Amino acid sequence: MSDIEQKSIDTAAQEVLKKAEAENIQTVWDRLESQQPQCGFGMLGLCCTVCNMGPCRIDPFGEGAQAGVCGANADTIAARNLARKIAAGASAHSDHGRDVAHTLMLLSAGHTHDYEVLDVEKLKTLAVEFGIDINKPKEQITQELAEKLLREFGRQEGELVFTKRAPKKRQQTWQNSGITPRGIDREIVETLHTTNVGVDNDYKNLIKTGLRCALSDGWGGSMLATDVQDIILGSPQPIRGKVNLGVLKENCVNIVVHGHEPILSEMAVKASNDPELVKLAREKGAAGINLAGICCTANEVLMRHGIAVAGNFLQQELAIITGAVEVMMVDVQCIMPALKEVASCFHTKLITTNPKARFPGVEHIEFHPDKAYEVAKQIIKLGIDNFVNRNKERVNIPKQEMDLVAGFTKEIVFQILGGRYRATYRPLNEAIISGRLRGLAGVVGCNNPKQTHDLFHTTLVKELIKKDVLVLQTGCSAIACAKQGLLIPEAAKLYAGRGLQEICEAVGIPPVLHLGSCVDNSRILTAASHIIEEGGLGQDLSDIPAAGCAPEWMSEKAITIGFYFVASGVYTVFGASPFATLGSHNLTDYLTKGLEGVVGARFEFCDDPIKMAELMIAHIDKKRKALNLKPAMYE
Repeated sequence: MSDIEQKSIDTAAQEVLKKAEAENIQTVWDRLESQQPQCGFGMLGLCCTVCNMGPCRIDPFGEGAQAGVCGANADTIAARNLARKIAAGASAHSDHGRDVAHTLMLLSAGHTHDYEVLDVEKLKTLAVEFGIDINKPKEQITQELAEKLLREFGRQEGELVFTKRAPKKRQQTWQNSGITPRGIDREIVETLHTTNVGVDNDYKNLIKTGLRCALSDGWGGSMLATDVQDIILGSPQPIRGKVNLGVLKENCVNIVVHGHEPILSEMAVKASNDPELVKLAREKGAAGINLAGICCTANEVLMRHGIAVAGNFLQQELAIITGAVEVMMVDVQCIMPALKEVASCFHTKLITTNPKARFPGVEHIEFHPDKAYEVAKQIIKLGIDNFVNRNKERVNIPKQEMDLVAGFTKEIVFQILGGRYRATYRPLNEAIISGRLRGLAGVVGCNNPKQTHDLFHTTLVKELIKKDVLVLQTGCSAIACAKQGLLIPEAAKLYAGRGLQEICEAVGIPPVLHLGSCVDNSRILTAASHIIEEGGLGQDLSDIPAAGCAPEWMSEKAITIGFYFVASGVYTVFGASPFATLGSHNLTDYLTKGLEGVVGARFEFCDDPIKMAELMIAHIDKKRKALNLKPAMYE
């Protein structure tokens, strides 16, 4: 492989990387190279900065210091560092959920005229779940639900309401282990407290606190975000779209939305079709307004409107380097500070919109739910006015784009498998029981420049579907596989094993189902719970022939997701290093072996996508055998 090919398997990304190299524009890969060698103590989890007696480090070879100034050993330091990452990841997705719930509250009070309840049925379903009488006006139901949702963050007693969605046996495991999540904020705060200097020094107890914190996100903040977004923005339906840098248009005003919170980007979709703005764009010499997305905001507008996806995490700089982006509007999470420098090399305007995520020297147009459409129009008008500043000689948009189908939810799977009037998971369960389907896999997570961009995601998924494993995806992982043509029904004939192929052809679905953005990993958990409820595949999530994987992870959010999947009973494989814990052999052994005795699942770490697939398939087969199921039908 050439140097460029080692950076990414995506030919569109390769093309723009060549342009960046020719024009001496630094990208994430260049910055990674300049950081070499990276800190060995940090990579092993043996650097501690939690107090001012340090920073301290442990000698991994046992010849130097074996304890920090306070006396903390390698186990304590590595576990504290890991627990803090879990808390940080949980805070990100759960704070997203809080903002969405707050928007619902404003909506109920009539303060957000740009939004309405689009999924009334889901509103009522959720209201019943929270003990609200639905025989009253919709506005009153909405207000009471919003109040109860917001109380989940500050809850001091009892358990999070959504934990009741888990199978009874799983709930009992959480209670027996002392990890049932209480209030969302309480678990995050308690995790940070216990990792303070001189508090918790037992690595197993630190992980226990971290597990409870992670569950407060997976079965709390993230799950809340998913459901409330469906209520306000409408539940997704299967929809076709396009993906990759080729979706940018040379003759249009290109507006890119990037980040994770869809409340503003939803208004950007509406504003991009505003007749007044479209007319203005044409007056400026453009054929129209072209909206495209990066990262999880892209997944949100894709699965509700079919808006094209320009790329995943490692393509955010590349989109600007095409020279064709008038405005990139960003909110929170996964937004590289380097975008300011890259945008300064072109005419692109970088606009921040969230008070939690500002960039020095970057124009800030603050989003408020009560002025959502007004703000969206203002930003898009900036892009239209900026179109005349585009240097056409520097525009190089790759031609690569691919079709995909997105918008699958647990409700949609019900309807697809059983029909609108007899919605059921029975056909899915029977397919697994009979061996036509070997099992299920959730493949999620980020990109990481330490690994060849998209290679681990796509190689792993191809291996899984070849072995009749139905794959569920979210986030940047879904975008990676979409670019390689794995998210269209036709992919079943090209890549899937015979059993999975038969099911896909009968139902009309791809062998890889796109379930949404990162917070929508909660859809995987609830779908798995419905499988248990349907019967025939055990009594707990840990009984299902299923596995999870984050092949190219990089974010603290990915660590939190991994922990709430393992805590839910799902065997989970991570690419790259094991959360910077290698310096503590005891902690690493506990994560990869001991946890199974506590929660019925464990972590595995692997840096080879083929081996990852083998590990996941072996686990799936092990679970089939434990359920006394026949071997997979087509070997």
